[in-house]
Amino acid sequence: MPALDLNTLSKHLAENNFSPVYMFTGEDVYRKNALLDKIVKKLAVDDFNYAKEDAARTDMGEILALANTAPVFSDRRVIFLNNIDKLKKEAQSALLGYLELPLPSTVLILFHNDPKKLKTDASVKKAAADVGVSVDFPELKDAALAAWIKSKFKEKNLDASYEAVEVLADSVGGDLAALEQEIEKIFLYKGAGVADKEDVLACVGFSKEENPFALSNAVLTCDKNTALTLVGRLLEERESPVSILNKISACVLKMARIKRLSNAGYGATEITQGAGLMFWEGRLAASARVFPPEAALVRTLEKIIDADMQLKSSSGADPEILLKGVLMGLFVK
Repeated sequence: MPALDLNTLSKHLAENNFSPVYMFTGEDVYRKNALLDKIVKKLAVDDFNYAKEDAARTDMGEILALANTAPVFSDRRVIFLNNIDKLKKEAQSALLGYLELPLPSTVLILFHNDPKKLKTDASVKKAAADVGVSVDFPELKDAALAAWIKSKFKEKNLDASYEAVEVLADSVGGDLAALEQEIEKIFLYKGAGVADKEDVLACVGFSKEENPFALSNAVLTCDKNTALTLVGRLLEERESPVSILNKISACVLKMARIKRLSNAGYGATEITQGAGLMFWEGRLAASARVFPPEAALVRTLEKIIDADMQLKSSSGADPEILLKGVLMGLFVK
């Protein structure tokens, strides 16, 4: 069976259509665990018919013997094997042998957590897909992450503004478990209605005066004076110079992509897609005309590389001079 998308698999489970083997690949352990819990709950197996093991630590002979054993006073037995990417060759061969003819009454769920290893050895994935279901769970990014955040807000009967989603994604990153905790905090703080940027900032521990995105906003709007002031303030507040430089770098890279696409004659929609912008960042495509020239952006990126090397070495360079020098070079007329 070919790899399924999550929606199709959810439909199969709703129809009580179960496979003897499920293989979940990818880095997103949160969504894998959520689907594992869904399958176990749907099958309603008891402790006698449910086993959870780390594939790298268990005796593969014993666990496969259990997989080949009929369930006890139940229609199904569920066995969950985590970290099959860490299997040694002999254990992997034993698993491949079982996958040739899995027991129909056993539901074997395999987690493969290392995409790099999957590129060099996809034998277990192929064998699992031949007799069961394979689903990939890559780390959510950009628009996919934003859509997931929006859906989690909706589960709480909350609507979230584009700015709120952006701030939350930038604050927490792609850690879905952490995002879920923050959304729960926002729900308890806000209740029903629309969650906006100020609600997110309040709940993740920032006040309006401490907006962690102020520097990025200043750079992207080409507000040189504000950007220079914020760099000084952040250094006074003991923020890492490398962290500040990374914020500037992310903005300059974004501006360079937008400027290049704009110069090539692309429209706003094409720029938004081509530059990898989030859907609420479409306004930046229209700002390309006020961005520094493309040559200045390239020179700034070169300065950022040099500043990064100096900040990470024992050069003794003054971080404030380096950081403000980068900004001055970016906005020079």
